[in-house]
Amino acid sequence: MKNTESVSVLFICMGNICRSPTAEAVFRAYVEQAGLDGNIRIDSAGTHDYHIGDPPDARTQRAAKQRGYDMSRLRGRQVEAGDFARFDYVLAMDNLNLVMLERMRPPDAKGHLGLFLEFADHHDEWEVPDPYFGGADGFERVLDMVEDAANGLLRHIRERHFT
Repeated sequence: MKNTESVSVLFICMGNICRSPTAEAVFRAYVEQAGLDGNIRIDSAGTHDYHIGDPPDARTQRAAKQRGYDMSRLRGRQVEAGDFARFDYVLAMDNLNLVMLERMRPPDAKGHLGLFLEFADHHDEWEVPDPYFGGADGFERVLDMVEDAANGLLRHIRERHFT
């Protein structure tokens, strides 16, 4: 019997052009591979309005494409208070963005608010570093961390919502 529960996940970074769209694309691919794409809604946003409507950074897209993730349809948007009601999991890439989200979170919000790397199995860090001002290796490192945390998040959601 197929479980018809629905879960929603929102990934957050500062500008929504590097880390959070990477997390969205990777997690979406994992969810599709698991056959749960009809049950898990996925999006990403930024805490700042720098890149509303912009595609992900070209370096981010290039690194993701080399691993088989398509980000071409993603566009930046800014997180809003209503997202806390629409999403079961609101996951920040770093502590600075988490603090901003904690400040804007409505008092009646019931979903999980935390750091994405809480779900990583093979990384001891708590924050996904922003690769924007670094070299190409930073985008690869972000992908490594995101793939690890996405795998752990999917396992967590399956155990909690689909067993």
